[in-house]
Order: sequence, then structure tokens, then C-alpha cells
Amino acid sequence: MATSQAAGRDYFPGDLRTNRERMIAGDYYIADDPVSAQRAQRAVSLADRYYRAFVAGDPEAREVLAELIGDLGEEATIKPPLFVDYGDHITVGARTFINYNLMALDVAAITIGADCQIGPNVQLLTPIHPLEPQPRRDKLEAAEPITLGDNVWLGGGVIVCPGVTIGENSVVGAGSVVTKDIPANSVAVGNPARVLRSLQ
Repeated sequence: MATSQAAGRDYFPGDLRTNRERMIAGDYYIADDPVSAQRAQRAVSLADRYYRAFVAGDPEAREVLAELIGDLGEEATIKPPLFVDYGDHITVGARTFINYNLMALDVAAITIGADCQIGPNVQLLTPIHPLEPQPRRDKLEAAEPITLGDNVWLGGGVIVCPGVTIGENSVVGAGSVVTKDIPANSVAVGNPARVLRSLQ
């Protein structure tokens, strides 16, 4: 069982769950679980295999991608390189297009709807860390899910922070940092991203 202690502090008294079980539940945990380490290494290996197969024009590239991504929709495209924590916590809807260099840190679930357009160098970041110095030093962390509705367009370099939902049909301008939910049918830009207008 993974330890609940860090630097001599017991952060989870009476909690018999492993750190992986805490992670999956969305609670704070310490990232020392051997099963999570194995799953992360699997993801790195599959992402590398996918990149190499894609470059080589290997028809099995999509099979490798489908093994990496938890739920890959019909006709969804992800151009490598692709960087994930685990991969199997990611859902990509049908016909979605994701350009080069997606970084999807899927400690919590990342759900991308159908018909989305994701520009290059987008970051979808679910992990969170304590603001207090000592728990952060002791490597506590958690995560909050990210959800993109159907037909969302994220411009190049967009960063989506933990716990954010972007409603269907919304557009987020290149380089924006999305720290709060964006309603459906909106155009949002900036750091932090703010809604400029409605598309209805």
C-alpha cells in the first residue's frame, strides 16, 4: 500500500485507501503509487509508439492511439506528438481534430466533445496543488476534471486550468488562459480569458 505520510506527516489519518484510489476519487494524494507509475510509463511508451507509427505512415498508428486514449471517437484525429499523464482518463468525441503538441494532464477526467477543433500547443491541465507551502513541499496534489462541449474551438496555445468547463460551440482565442467556466455559444479571449460576446 502506498504511504499516507510525507516528511513524517500523516495527511490521511484513518484513510486506508491507496494514493491511487485517492487520486481517482478526486481527493488529495501523494504521487508515489506504483500502479500509477506503471500506468504513466505505459502512456509514455504508447505516445512514443504512436508518434513513430504516425511518422512512418504505419496504418496501425490509429490502433496505438486508441489503446492510449480511453475513449477515441469515430474519425477523431490527434496529430502527434501528444503528451498525457495516463491517457485512459481522456475522452475524445467523434470527428474532433487536435493539432500538434497537445498536453493533456489527465490525472482527472478530460472530456472533449464531438466536432471540436483544438489548435497546436494547447494545454489541458487537471492537476492542482496546495497553496500552503508545507503540504506542497510534501508533494500533496489532487486534480479537477476538464470538459469541452461539442464543437468547441480552442486556438493555438490555449491553456485550460483545472475544473473548467467550456460550453458547446464556444471559441477561445489563441494564447488565452481559461481559469473559469465559459458558457456555451461564447467567444472568450485573454489571460484570464473573458467572454467578449455571444455567438447566438
